[in-house]
Amino acid sequence: MIIFTLPGFGQAIDRFNPDTIKTIELDSTVRITARKFGIETFINAIITDESFYQSFRNMKKYTFIAENRIYTYDKKNKVEGKIYRKIRHNNDGPYKMEYLAKEDAGKLFKKNGKYQLYTVEMFDYIFMNPYNSDLVTEEPMTTGAKGKGANESYKDKLKTLIFSPGRPIKGLPFIGDKTQIFTANMRQYYDYSYDSGTYLDSIPVYRFKVAVKKDISNSTRNGLMIKTLTTIFDKRNFAILGRYVDMKYSNIVFDFDVQMNIEMSYFGGEKLPTKITYQGNWDYPFKKEERASFLIVHKDYRLGKGK
Repeated sequence: MIIFTLPGFGQAIDRFNPDTIKTIELDSTVRITARKFGIETFINAIITDESFYQSFRNMKKYTFIAENRIYTYDKKNKVEGKIYRKIRHNNDGPYKMEYLAKEDAGKLFKKNGKYQLYTVEMFDYIFMNPYNSDLVTEEPMTTGAKGKGANESYKDKLKTLIFSPGRPIKGLPFIGDKTQIFTANMRQYYDYSYDSGTYLDSIPVYRFKVAVKKDISNSTRNGLMIKTLTTIFDKRNFAILGRYVDMKYSNIVFDFDVQMNIEMSYFGGEKLPTKITYQGNWDYPFKKEERASFLIVHKDYRLGKGK
């Protein structure tokens, strides 16, 4: 179970225990004998799903409150910088983003006003102002195709990691194909399990978990990028309501260790994001090592007038 607090501005997000969404209560291991239902059902749903990404784009139709807490850390994991934003995304007329609270502290920005950490810049782009990011466009998810400049290309790769785990990421040296954990060659290294449970006290769900096998050699384990991928499915319609991914990888070019969790819920019958948690360490040549954690909460969704 993921463990974290909803911290005040002065507290950092607790380290997560890499498992699955906090709000799910498991009741049993699923034993299904139907030939047409099993591991392949879950895998195909994950690979072909577009609704998870679409749920973020659907936010543009709603007025809602977003609370964002971001922390950056030094090499000893002491908090170095803090960002707190409480934002009302107002879609009752022409879109308006209203800051209800805005606080910064510590080392966050370069002299030119840009964030020191590329990780913070990317998550600011994707999550903190969704109306101005390309989450609101109707273009389909890509798998790392080149955008307008290096930054756009990296943003696209990051979106693939977040919204489409299991797909290849083009243009990412040494690891682009390591995200394809469902290929025939990669499946030999993973265990698959699915359980029954209840999400948010009332929604019947399946938890499908893919995890690196415990009995493989350390050298093989170290060569696998995705250590755990957990997906929560609504039993009633097989919609994806949550995703947790634990990624670790190191080579001569870079080193990273990232855990991320995304939760969704229904509002007026539409699936929308409610919580995103992230913690990650990135280290690559000629750049400062990046250590950051995020807690992003969306609440009080209300369909905008005229939508």
